[in-house]
Amino acid sequence: MSFTQRKNQIRSAYCLTGKNSFYDGMITGSTFWGRFVCRLVWDMDAKENDEYLMRALCGIPEGFSGRLLEVPVGTGVLTMPLYRTVPDAEIVCLDYSPNMMDRAEQRARKWQLKNVVFKQGDVGALPFDDSRFDIVLSLNGFHAFLDKDAAYRETFRVLKSGGTFCGCFYVSGLSKRTDFFIRRLYQPLKFFTPPYETIKSLSTRLKGMYEQVELDHIKGIACFVCKKSI
Repeated sequence: MSFTQRKNQIRSAYCLTGKNSFYDGMITGSTFWGRFVCRLVWDMDAKENDEYLMRALCGIPEGFSGRLLEVPVGTGVLTMPLYRTVPDAEIVCLDYSPNMMDRAEQRARKWQLKNVVFKQGDVGALPFDDSRFDIVLSLNGFHAFLDKDAAYRETFRVLKSGGTFCGCFYVSGLSKRTDFFIRRLYQPLKFFTPPYETIKSLSTRLKGMYEQVELDHIKGIACFVCKKSI
């Protein structure tokens, strides 16, 4: 299966699963209101929304069969479709919110994903040994974490030498519209927690931790794939 075919398979799954709730529709851009919020807050169309997600997920190779940690898993709407394509991988999904994780577990059971386990926990104090995982994936999480420095340290600690850290999250200073909504809406609702990275500060941080860094952005969302030194 080519990468394009794989992306199309995942996108098709988003269209089916993202309509289960307002949150899922917003994250995937698969509903009218989801596309409306995406355009209003993030200044993105559906193609741009898909693009930043695919860039973040491209750190997971086809046929991956190692150990992967996803933190936070949220409702699983972004990743359960992907995990169906890597049945030989050992996947641990962690989230601080039991409500979010319960929805992800329901989705995994519905799709009969036998290679995925769930654990409640704090990204700032991960309950795993050093060098446990081949890949650490974090989608739309770091802008919400209270202790971001601890989150960076812990995700690095549990990653094996030569392993991949990939994901995406909001960075400030790239979209005035998005910055306004984050500051006036998402932050007061406690969905996002300052301080926020800029694309420059994120580049400096990641390059100071990882041997190889691929960093890009779509509007106000940074997407990255990093390799830990061997």
